[in-house]
Amino acid sequence: MLDLLHELLFNYTLRTVALGAATLGIVGGGLGTYAVLRGQSLLGDAISHAALPGIALAFLLTGSKAPIVLMLGAGAAGVIATLAILGVTETTRVKYDSALALMLAVFFGFGLVLLTYIQRHAGASQAGLDAFLFGQAAALIERDVVTMALLGGTALLVMGLFWKEFKLLAFDRAFGASLGLPMRTLDILLTTLLVIAIVIGLQTVGVVLMSAVIIAPAAAARQWTDRLGVMTGLAATFGAVSGVGGAVASASIPNLPTGPTIVLWMGILVTVSLLGAPNRGLLWQWWRDRRNARRLRRETVLLDLYALALKHDDPTYAHAESVLDAMNAWAGRTHRALAQLEQEGFVARENAQRWRLTDAGARHARTLAEERRLST
Repeated sequence: MLDLLHELLFNYTLRTVALGAATLGIVGGGLGTYAVLRGQSLLGDAISHAALPGIALAFLLTGSKAPIVLMLGAGAAGVIATLAILGVTETTRVKYDSALALMLAVFFGFGLVLLTYIQRHAGASQAGLDAFLFGQAAALIERDVVTMALLGGTALLVMGLFWKEFKLLAFDRAFGASLGLPMRTLDILLTTLLVIAIVIGLQTVGVVLMSAVIIAPAAAARQWTDRLGVMTGLAATFGAVSGVGGAVASASIPNLPTGPTIVLWMGILVTVSLLGAPNRGLLWQWWRDRRNARRLRRETVLLDLYALALKHDDPTYAHAESVLDAMNAWAGRTHRALAQLEQEGFVARENAQRWRLTDAGARHARTLAEERRLST
């Protein structure tokens, strides 16, 4: 572990890749929160694929492979694709998901055509452009990380400045419009920030996997909280942890690609969150359902015993377990419910087959009966 930490701190390549991946995770996770909350998860996929022709055109027009040039091209293509999606959905009968799929396919296909043209006509200067398809995190250098940090930091700063407005956009757009806020402009601004988050990650994980960086940390964070601020912070943290974890794992295991490994880390976090998060986690829900079912069985058996006791002058009159078993739908589980009620002091065993209410059990059963009568 100490050797790994030493490598992370003092190995230039590993440190640079880890910093770049962490920066990408923080920006993508933070801004991806809004995409998840607004039900626009596929928008990130469409924008990332739409960015490919922008990268190719930027290279064709400038002949430069400088990250900032290619990012500007990718960003412009992403914004154009987003505006095209909005235009199609607002002016035609084509639905939002259909427009997303249409733009994703058209822009990505155009990008592949341009990449093929560049590979055949641009000579050796085009080498490395195809890395944007699947990413090449190991090729990150310090200049790339600085560019990612500046663009991503600016996007997060704008998100912070318009925090309340974006919150209204995500949860109650109609109320925001009633206050006179320019919701369409805010929508375009927020989508532009999402485009920036996607663009800065194309070199690291590529257009194919970039949508996972936007969606996965936010989806994992959504399982843990209902508060926007906490969710945004958790998503950024999950993104950073996945970025560093993927970079370290890729450096530790030979021939392990960094970008897909980062996405795998995010997938693990999503799985853990879906299973173990309080309130929404599947395991918690399973355990809560079992606990409620056991409580319901105990209460039903106790009320059955109370109902039988009311037919006698003595509320502690003992009754056969077979009678209680026949009165409810959980045949075979009555004995276990009676054993638990005995541990709680609500029933007592008269003999091997007969049970009676204790004084505490009679009071508790009377209270339960009154509560259920009031609730019906």
